[in-house]
Amino acid sequence: MAGPVDLELKKAFTELQVKMIDTQQKVKLADLQIDQLTLVQKRAKVTHAGIAKVPDNTRLYEGVGRMFILQPKEEINNLLTVKQKTLEEKIKELEQRKVYLERSVKEAEDNIREMLLSRRTQ
Repeated sequence: MAGPVDLELKKAFTELQVKMIDTQQKVKLADLQIDQLTLVQKRAKVTHAGIAKVPDNTRLYEGVGRMFILQPKEEINNLLTVKQKTLEEKIKELEQRKVYLERSVKEAEDNIREMLLSRRTQ
């Protein structure tokens, strides 16, 4: 009877280990995405602050791909504001996902510990 139990335990342990590794990779990816979005958000804030100092009649260009389009100052301010709000929402969403994934990793670690403890007691 010890043989089948050991196989079941080994299979469950392997599955939990794979799940834990996969979840840890997803957490690292979420961290990278948050860092990138935060950098873009900071850049947008600095640009917005720089544009605020410029007189209203100054010609401003918006970068679109490899070209630049002449836009009124108000339009560029609106675009930057929308971009900042969108980035903020994406960052919050990624942080919530990261918290969920970290909780999942902790649960997987706890399950592995429980399996090892139950194995030792048998």
